[in-house]
Amino acid sequence: MSRPAPRAGRYRRPLPPIGRYALRVGAVAAALGLWQLLTGLDVDLWLRFSQFPTVTDVAHAFADRLSGADYWTDLTDSLTRIVTGFLLAAVLGVAVGVLVARSRLAEDLLGPILEVVRPIPAIALVPVAILLFPSNEQGIVFITFTAAFFPVLVSTRHAVRALTPVWEEAVLTMGGGRWRILGSVVLPGALPGIFGGLSVGIGVSWICVISAEMISGQYGVGYRTWQDYTIVNYPGVFVGMVTIGVLGWLTSTTVELLGRRLTRWLPRTSYVPGTRPTAPRAPARPVPAAVRTDQPSGTEEARDEHLV
Repeated sequence: MSRPAPRAGRYRRPLPPIGRYALRVGAVAAALGLWQLLTGLDVDLWLRFSQFPTVTDVAHAFADRLSGADYWTDLTDSLTRIVTGFLLAAVLGVAVGVLVARSRLAEDLLGPILEVVRPIPAIALVPVAILLFPSNEQGIVFITFTAAFFPVLVSTRHAVRALTPVWEEAVLTMGGGRWRILGSVVLPGALPGIFGGLSVGIGVSWICVISAEMISGQYGVGYRTWQDYTIVNYPGVFVGMVTIGVLGWLTSTTVELLGRRLTRWLPRTSYVPGTRPTAPRAPARPVPAAVRTDQPSGTEEARDEHLV
């Protein structure tokens, strides 16, 4: 008599894409509804929601800001600063990271300097940027560049050092040189780590560019948000905060999508969000005929024939 198959565990089925998007929209709507409720009722338990503007106040301020030219000027200036500083950080961060990871001389010369400067917050370099650069615009781009440079540098360095030497030896065996190794082994193999650093760097860049605009900027989302705070225009402050969050999300998503497109050759995990990964079942071992209970016992000659 054969054993019954083990009962499989119950796992929740993953939601279809439209269901996941509806869930996300519902979560945002619930958060906005809670915000409107707490501020509309002037709830003051421990957190003082009576000081907050309501969702409708922020929406009206947002609509008024969209109809003016200053909002789009600030948006363009902040995006220009972010794109310029981030692209410079991406190019130089990858180049220096590969150089430090591949060359002992470069590591000895640049490593100590980079490790001393790296813990310094980029926003703390605002006085240096004011003294060093002739214009505030160049200083803000420098702050943005510094904020993104070190995450890209560190991630690139670790990704290159983690590569297996077998790939490089294979290229050398086929007659390839240093540039061939760099183009076909080092950079493709380090791409996942590089884009991890780029994703972190773009977020840190937004934090620092907004702070730099608040301190020394003349235009930009950070500058306008700080001006609204100084004139006690709290709905305008929240308009700036929402704008910063949406811009940061869009730029970070763009970097991640670009990374996925450039690393399509990598094997992807089969994990689906919302489900539990199931361990592959081991193939059932065939039961030897000599121990099967559903066969009638034969003579000694039949056993010998089966064993042969």
